[in-house]
Amino acid sequence: MEFFKQASQFGDLYVGIGSDATYLEYKHRKPMFPQEERLFMVSNIKFVKEAYINEGSGVIDFIPTLDIVQPDIFVVNAEGGSDSKRQLCEERGIQYIELERTPAEGLQARSSSSLKAALSTQQENSESKKHKGIPTRLDLAGTWIDQPYVSVHQPGWAITISLEPTFEVRDRCGLSTSTRNMIKKIWPVKLPKMDPEMLARLIFCFENNPERDGGHISGAQDALGICIPGLCRHYYNNSFWPEKVESTNDEMTLRFLEEHLVMIPMEPRKPGCSVVEGKDITPVKVKALADAAEACWNAILKKDLEAFAAAYKASFMAQTAMFPGMIAPTYVGHPEEDNSYIAEAIAHYSAMDDVLAWKMPGAGGGGYLALVVKDAKQFMEQCPEAFELHIRRE
Repeated sequence: MEFFKQASQFGDLYVGIGSDATYLEYKHRKPMFPQEERLFMVSNIKFVKEAYINEGSGVIDFIPTLDIVQPDIFVVNAEGGSDSKRQLCEERGIQYIELERTPAEGLQARSSSSLKAALSTQQENSESKKHKGIPTRLDLAGTWIDQPYVSVHQPGWAITISLEPTFEVRDRCGLSTSTRNMIKKIWPVKLPKMDPEMLARLIFCFENNPERDGGHISGAQDALGICIPGLCRHYYNNSFWPEKVESTNDEMTLRFLEEHLVMIPMEPRKPGCSVVEGKDITPVKVKALADAAEACWNAILKKDLEAFAAAYKASFMAQTAMFPGMIAPTYVGHPEEDNSYIAEAIAHYSAMDDVLAWKMPGAGGGGYLALVVKDAKQFMEQCPEAFELHIRRE
């Protein structure tokens, strides 16, 4: 702030901000705040006339910004000064000025590194007092593709987000609680710090003990969805483990999801609930599922709400076309059970203007409705039974 104040004394101040790509090139890690946020913050400092994200690369990534602004004076702090910058200014007839990094009167000098160290220490202290516990996962699209009897007809992606357990994670509700409970047998408090995909492999093998009763193999998307932070997709091709895994922790992408996803509690799956009775799996239906998941991923990365909602809804429709028991389950040994509450809940919330798309997590049959809404905060004010989601960052 003090640097901007001093620099503005030379005239209208235009600021060039290093892009995320340039930052990653030099620091070998992502910045604490993405370039859009840094641009917003700098643009709103009173000493700054206008700010730009530098579109060049390397030490002199600001050349495209110079071409736009065409300044008379180039100001840089002494730590960021260089002969190459000085020479560039001389060639363009721009006065080159270096300012020493000095704090405002009465304030302590700080660097970004010292601030990050302080924040890290504070976070570690907070974590030691109260850990958030074992994460859970929400499947966004492509559910069932992780079973070989589905992907044998068409390979495709399953998309998941890893969630902080900031709400009561109820059993038999489609949030991978069986896998989560299995994890607690090994690590009761928190996940160990290790490669997330390798951790997911260990959990998958532990959960699917070949000697256990029943012989059913749980889908790998549960373990991967829990263990890999942020937004993740995994590609299945007639096998239990995916051929490839991709993920992103881009802050703006995760915020986009948090701003448009809410959960509605319903009744848990009842005893004897079967969602696979009456299944109808065909190549055409599996392709519709795979296509919807691909469209969903692309829409999320573009932060296109309309396209995200359409793909999210299409994925759920493809799921229920293959497994109608997700919405209308049968109850083995309990034929008198009424399953109409699921359809009634979907009809109730899907009719709301703010609701753009809906699905049931996991295999369905009860548990929750996961809704795509126009604005999560506003929706929760209107529907207090809804709760927001917090995506795990690390």
